[in-house]
Amino acid sequence: MLIKEECLQLIANQRTDEIVVATMGLTVPWGKISTHPLDYASVGSAMGHAADFALGIALAKPDKKVVVLNGDGSMLMCLGTLATITALNTPPPNYVLFVCDNGTYEVTGNQPVPDGNAGFSWTTIAEGVGFEQVYEFDNSDALGTELPKIWNQIGPIFVNLKIAQAHEPPPDRWGDFPYPYLQESLAESTHKLKEALAD
Repeated sequence: MLIKEECLQLIANQRTDEIVVATMGLTVPWGKISTHPLDYASVGSAMGHAADFALGIALAKPDKKVVVLNGDGSMLMCLGTLATITALNTPPPNYVLFVCDNGTYEVTGNQPVPDGNAGFSWTTIAEGVGFEQVYEFDNSDALGTELPKIWNQIGPIFVNLKIAQAHEPPPDRWGDFPYPYLQESLAESTHKLKEALAD
């Protein structure tokens, strides 16, 4: 089983100038690692829509790799996004989707997500909707070894990370979190990202 913070650090080690969209239980751990101007916290409204928001960015900015740090609960809230990505005439080659799978809606109290039956598989779903690059990891050594190769592949790419349960509090833009991208409103964050991408 993977530890969320270790996974995020491995991802951060690969990152250069990619856009990173983090949501829910991943925003605070990512904010502890990165203060890059192309970080975007998809919290504050539209819960579950990080993957499709990032898809819009990837289509609008085909010259920039877009990395999504999504949770399994958030992915279930907008499952149709996976089919939308692969149904496009030209699926975005610059799109990398990480689903951090701990089996719970972590930030609302670790309620189990409705995927507990033995037949549920994120990789089966991703392959079923047409992703050609699909990976799953439950070991940090394997992830660390394979991530450089994955990072340089043509997308869209789906990576399922089997992570241990944790107890991340709900991310709050007006709370006590000292991370730059949680110190402003969603509208301000969006405007800043737009400005950064215009440079």
